[in-house]
Amino acid sequence: MKAVIPVAGIGARLRPHTHTQPKALVPVAGKPILSHIVDTLVEGGVTEFVFIIGYLGNKIESFIQSNYEKSGINFTFVVQQPREGIGQALYFARQYLKDEKEVLIMLGDTVLNLNIHDFLKSDHTVLGVKKVDKPGNFGVAELDGKGNIKRLVEKPKIPKSNLALVGIYKITNPKLLIEASEFIIKNHIKTLGEYQLTDILMHMLEKGERMTTYPVDNWYDCGRKKSLLEANAILLNKPEFMIKSHKYPKTIIIPPVSIGPNCKISNSIIGPYVAIGDNTIVNYSIIKDTIVGSFSELDFAVLDQSIIGNDTSLKGLSQSLNIGDNTELNFTNPA
Repeated sequence: MKAVIPVAGIGARLRPHTHTQPKALVPVAGKPILSHIVDTLVEGGVTEFVFIIGYLGNKIESFIQSNYEKSGINFTFVVQQPREGIGQALYFARQYLKDEKEVLIMLGDTVLNLNIHDFLKSDHTVLGVKKVDKPGNFGVAELDGKGNIKRLVEKPKIPKSNLALVGIYKITNPKLLIEASEFIIKNHIKTLGEYQLTDILMHMLEKGERMTTYPVDNWYDCGRKKSLLEANAILLNKPEFMIKSHKYPKTIIIPPVSIGPNCKISNSIIGPYVAIGDNTIVNYSIIKDTIVGSFSELDFAVLDQSIIGNDTSLKGLSQSLNIGDNTELNFTNPA
């Protein structure tokens, strides 16, 4: 099975972090979003990947090549230019899918907690879904009386279902997927100004493709600060992050936390639900429910519900922040 991962978007909702890196490389629970996705799919037996890149795509390429070149997986990069939606992204990647029996599509800003082996067992096309309170913000699946999908709508004004599409799709008819992508592009079928994957799947339904749903309990669209921090907290609830002993002087660690290598932490309280990147220095600080990037330095900081980018200097602050890479803030009084 081949996996297609669209990661071409600009990530405007996560600015300022996405000014300097693609959204898929923003860290959560100790590693980039994209690593969580690739590792989950590799665990499920996927060994071939197509990454559809665009904005800062060279950084996606460099990351995958540096971290997965020796892992035994095969990967291809397809450039999406211009960027006009995920439906167009699949159209650009169609030549790499034409000989496949099955294709897995997973959006590059989505972190899921699901049994990937169970999801891949289906012998027909299946879409991951979750019941939500505001279905009008998502692509929505409507079911018939037998549990099959009868209609798919992107961000409906008057939703007839609360089953939101969560960004993972197993397609058992790649040939029809390609035909449907060609159909919406050639006929300029856009919804909300873009070529949508939802419209491709709807065209497949109209051509007789059987589709069912797979319920996903934990799903986080990591394109927003709030959901990114929620995903960080959920993913840290694993045994490896329940640190009890540590090497940091005069410091209290409240699990779960993830602390990267070569960090220097002293006179601080860290946790719960904190992820700190590599080579970061923390002194006289209290940090909880926060993501801190690599190569940063925090002194006399009190942080909660914050995201701090890489290479950032922060001194003397008690706030909720959303600070991008290469930032320096100094709130201490001058001597």
